[in-house]
Amino acid sequence: MLSIDIPGRGRLDLEHLVLDLNGTLTFDGEVLPGVSEALAALSGVLHPVAITADTRGTALDIAALLGIEVRIVEHGAEAAQKLAFVRELGAASVAAIGNGANDAVMLREVAVGICVIAGEGAAVEAVQMADVVVTDIMSAIGLFAQPARLSATLRR
Repeated sequence: MLSIDIPGRGRLDLEHLVLDLNGTLTFDGEVLPGVSEALAALSGVLHPVAITADTRGTALDIAALLGIEVRIVEHGAEAAQKLAFVRELGAASVAAIGNGANDAVMLREVAVGICVIAGEGAAVEAVQMADVVVTDIMSAIGLFAQPARLSATLRR
């Protein structure tokens, strides 16, 4: 568990890190540099889970490469399925990272939602629903490796 005190917002007790796969952890189907090592470093404090509709059919291979769990949702109504998954985990104990329109409600629901605007861009809905917006996945993961950064960004 990762506990973070955020002035004016309160204490966050995070257990899970839910990560969109395509466009967030990968670009054009390839895992972005440094992601595997960064997730491994966090695995002692957060349980990382990739969530995807697996449009490229590579989710299981990528999850194995990263050493993380993967949840594959059905095509169609992906946003509702992602939302149901974070609720199943207990949204108050979940941080999520994504970039797509189908990530927006998930980002809004969790304790900390982070939108990544990288090579694939980001849907306006995801940007609007996130608590934090960053320019790359390594910056997003780094917020949990260095929680003082997250606290500084979210303090009121």
